[in-house]
Amino acid sequence: MRVVVQRSKSAYVAVAGEVIGRISKGLVLLVGVTHRDTEEDAVYLAEKIANLRIFEDEGALMNLSLLDVGGEILSVSQFTLYGDCRKGRRPNFMAAARPEQAQQLYELFNRLLREKGITVETGRFGAMMDVELTNDGPVTIIVDSIG
Repeated sequence: MRVVVQRSKSAYVAVAGEVIGRISKGLVLLVGVTHRDTEEDAVYLAEKIANLRIFEDEGALMNLSLLDVGGEILSVSQFTLYGDCRKGRRPNFMAAARPEQAQQLYELFNRLLREKGITVETGRFGAMMDVELTNDGPVTIIVDSIG
């Protein structure tokens, strides 16, 4: 699994003009699943992201996690994270998981984050979505799983 983590001041996701998920301070996660991923990857990433120290403490150092600051998550499925652009001009998405597998792992990942007491808002799997955020910092990090 691959997750683009963006620290944000606020964010929302809309489908067909309707806002379906909104957060204040926290993280926007763009979540991609590849065909090699397993539940172990979802567990690893949920733990890693919940505890990733990318929020500033009183000394302006990135020493605090999402859990420490009581932040929220906006999680958006994003198969295009596995687009291979090495050949030609059109990305190849063969490394992305089939929708059935990807949706199952995406939903497990979100459930694991919620079980940690984190508020998790989501987009709609497989839908065309508009995502708007105010990136805080900006801080943007890519986290890959062990798989």
